Amino acid sequence: MDVFMVWHVRHAKFLDGSPTEQFGEDGELTWDEQSGDDPKILGIYATKAEAEGRIERARQQPCFKDKPDCFMIDTFTLGADQWTEGFITIPYE
Repeated sequence: MDVFMVWHVRHAKFLDGSPTEQFGEDGELTWDEQSGDDPKILGIYATKAEAEGRIERARQQPCFKDKPDCFMIDTFTLGADQWTEGFITIPYE
């Protein structure tokens, strides 16, 4: 069974007022948490229609309505492993 996760990304603003990258060359929503972008999970839904409904409701709320194109729906198979390998830690300087 697939479930549908709704995300919204608030992109960080540069101090000089220059625009931030919100979409990649492929038109897909992008973000960089290390640069201050803030992805939020708004909910997980049983159908894509429910997920799309959540986006429409969020677009009416403060701040979300200022960035109406910064929503994304991810599809996940319930019960399936998502991260199948280990990881390494890279020290932050």
